[in-house]
Amino acid sequence: MDPNRRGWGAFGAYSLSGELPRERDLALIEQRISHLRAGSDANSERVLAAIATLRAEWKEAAGQAVAELAPWETVLLARHRDRPVIRDYIEQIVREFCELHGDRCFGDDRAMVTGLGHIGEHQVMIIGHDRGRSLEDRVACNFGCANPEGYRKALAKMQFADKFGIPIVTLIDTPGAYPGMEAEERGIAQAIAANLIEMPKLRVPIISVVIGEGGSGGALGIGVADRLAMLEHSIFSVISPEGCAAILWKTSKKAKYAAAALKIRAKDLKELGLVDTVIAEPRGGAHCYPSKAINDVEKFLVHALHALKQLSNDELLRTRHAKLRRLGVPHVMGDG
Repeated sequence: MDPNRRGWGAFGAYSLSGELPRERDLALIEQRISHLRAGSDANSERVLAAIATLRAEWKEAAGQAVAELAPWETVLLARHRDRPVIRDYIEQIVREFCELHGDRCFGDDRAMVTGLGHIGEHQVMIIGHDRGRSLEDRVACNFGCANPEGYRKALAKMQFADKFGIPIVTLIDTPGAYPGMEAEERGIAQAIAANLIEMPKLRVPIISVVIGEGGSGGALGIGVADRLAMLEHSIFSVISPEGCAAILWKTSKKAKYAAAALKIRAKDLKELGLVDTVIAEPRGGAHCYPSKAINDVEKFLVHALHALKQLSNDELLRTRHAKLRRLGVPHVMGDG
């Protein structure tokens, strides 16, 4: 049993009605493994050999399950219920984490996590969306959709980090900012706009990683960075495929067509020059081997932090501003 693997013998990360249709084959293999392990002769050579064969079949099937995914299939994988969330990253790679709460204006937003800690040898300010793990947590966190106080909290902590020379790491995982009336009443658009204005001015390194879903201004509100990376099966888009389909075709049932048109996959955005790094995911996706996926993100962060800390404040700002000005320029995006 692989200790980094979620739940061998307990249907693992898969169910017979999994997010991806291809996952059903994996669920069936895991069901057979579970049945063998539960038998009275589970430790016999015959059963152990059968389990080893099934595990080999699972590895091959898992590789095929996420090979050459269609854009809509990538959306489903990015939203997978067992995909690691920010609390998983904090627990595994952030030492001495001290969570910081509140925006000093309205209250604390559970959809936005902020705090100090250490990644490798680097002290950092961690900021990111929390989708929650259990259904109760997800409801409390608005499924990762932050309110204005969440973005004000994020900006206040970024400014704190800037004052004391602490690099900033943001983990993006949201369908978008909270769309409710109360968010509009409290100024969600202004709160995100303030972050977009202030983040380019901060004189400390900023590194952002899209770990799941990066949706709309909700993602951009903490995504203006010196280095922007995406996990291989994450997505990043100006609007959700369902929202795009509802506008263009008047029905969200056309979401799979919108997903293809939006170019929301990590590899597409890397080709367009909008993303700096694509972090490969383990076989089957980050939800299959979460510890491996999280460790790979840590390696990227440690390397990027080391490189950016070599720059002076003036060099950092000059490089960041040049990077932001290149976004959308035709010759950079391969159109000229």
